[in-house]
Amino acid sequence: MQYSKKLKVEVIGKGDYEYALNDGPWQKENILINVYHGEHSIHVRDRYGCAVKTIRIVNIDYPKYFTPNGDGYHDTWNISSLKSQANAKIYIFDRYGKLLKELSPASDGWNGTFNGQPMPTSDYWFLVEYESPTTKNTEQFRAHFTLKR
Repeated sequence: MQYSKKLKVEVIGKGDYEYALNDGPWQKENILINVYHGEHSIHVRDRYGCAVKTIRIVNIDYPKYFTPNGDGYHDTWNISSLKSQANAKIYIFDRYGKLLKELSPASDGWNGTFNGQPMPTSDYWFLVEYESPTTKNTEQFRAHFTLKR
């Protein structure tokens, strides 16, 4: 299973807060370690008796590179941590902003081609639109990855 090394929880307002991930133990540190990708509940409470606030988050996992060479390893690119979100959409762009592919996290992923032609080794950018588990609103996440040939 893959995970982020650190996830920082930021709280607005003064207080002496404690934090818990999912059903885990309470901790004073607002840095959560080894958070697996996917949906999670983060609980925050004031140590002096105020109510517990719970938010749902999505920790997005995506491959930093892929190598579509037909060897069976890293041959396609996708965001597998969003497979459970049927309406999520991923848009892949070249460095000039040209849309190359639109796909679903539940699909097989992008094979590194555009109009049937292999794209060159380069960095590619993506935009993913997904549903926030807390607000049910559409959220966006942007980043980039490398296609290696």
